[in-house]
Amino acid sequence: MPVPLQPVPHPQRTLLHNEIHARPAEPIHAPAAITHVVMLTDPAQREASRAHLAALMRDHHQTGPDRETTHLRVDLGTFRLRWELHTEFVTWTFMVPLEPGVPLDTRTPPTAIEQVPQAWFAKLPGLCLSSVHLWIVKDAQCAGQGIKGLVLQMLNEDTLAGSVVHVGHTEVCTDFAIHADGYSRMLVKPSDHISARRLGRLVQRLLEIETYRMSALLGLPVARHAAAVLATAEKELADLAQAIREADRESEPVLLDRLTRLAGQVESEYAATHSRFSASRAYFELVDKRIHDLNEQRLSGLLTIHEFMDRRLSPARSTCEWATHRQNALSQRVSRVSNLLRTRVEIEQQQSNQAILGTMNDRQGMQLKLQSTVEGLSVAAITYYITGLIAYLAKGAQKLGWPLSPEISAAVAIPVVAFSVWWSLRRLHHKLFNGKH
Repeated sequence: MPVPLQPVPHPQRTLLHNEIHARPAEPIHAPAAITHVVMLTDPAQREASRAHLAALMRDHHQTGPDRETTHLRVDLGTFRLRWELHTEFVTWTFMVPLEPGVPLDTRTPPTAIEQVPQAWFAKLPGLCLSSVHLWIVKDAQCAGQGIKGLVLQMLNEDTLAGSVVHVGHTEVCTDFAIHADGYSRMLVKPSDHISARRLGRLVQRLLEIETYRMSALLGLPVARHAAAVLATAEKELADLAQAIREADRESEPVLLDRLTRLAGQVESEYAATHSRFSASRAYFELVDKRIHDLNEQRLSGLLTIHEFMDRRLSPARSTCEWATHRQNALSQRVSRVSNLLRTRVEIEQQQSNQAILGTMNDRQGMQLKLQSTVEGLSVAAITYYITGLIAYLAKGAQKLGWPLSPEISAAVAIPVVAFSVWWSLRRLHHKLFNGKH
């Protein structure tokens, strides 16, 4: 049976179709130790991360990722590695199984990073934004003391948060603190009937909460710096508004120049911080979504992760949001004051133009009066020259029988010539200035 023909596919069809399957959760079997590291990178460092991963895989006799790969899961024998390339950062997740029947050493608990080549790990491209040790334990690792005993020995009680997730089937505890080794810590105790894939999805959510929390907080230092800049700009705008109210015409160009410079400063600061605040807002929303997906229930009177984040993260979020609001509000205020000053300058310019036009009209009237005077002189001068010509003609005409002397001929011609010249100039005047023929 022949294969049916297919229409011409969109060049991005496969990529867009596979996006729904991007970064699937890693199936995890308990007990296990996991280390999650987030490296903040620039574009060059992200490409260097790909090369760094390829070098590790070559050392383990495996083929590295190609240039299009943004997510990779690989088993390297002593540990499993999950590598993800994001827009601003690269995540490295290392996983090793724990011995099922051995209690967890709470003083020096085993970590996944111990199985990773240390010289290679120390050269991860970028700057470490977050690093987390996560242990998935069973009853045997708790040594009969339950997860509460491990929590009290391994986590900071002052900042402890925990909850029951998976409809009461899994306990999660963390302290959101950086310990002496430079890593945060999380403890997860699932029930026996939780599948490896479902446990993997839970671990992925927990690690993403920490990743996106730290990424969102990158906007906090920017917001604090922007607040200082905005305070200075707001004071400058207030001073300018007061100066504009009291300004005279001579000082307005200087005020307009100051206002233009202030507008440039505000817009420059907005352009420099807008992308960071937008990214932080998106990361905060992702944190909310991941916490909501946990479907938490209270554990032993502890704050839930949602309650802890709501109390501790809300001020930082509000600071970023308020900085964005102040930037937008200040930009609008600068625009309003600029429009007000420009309107004032334009009105004064229009008044000046009207005064200039009035002066020009007065000058034109004077010119018309002078023109009328000149026209009278012109009539006399033209009449004089034409009469002189007539006198010369009369002298010549006498020899041909002209009865009048040249003087009488000129005297008789003067009124006729003067009237004719005057009438001709008047017609020309009306034609030029009144459009009449």
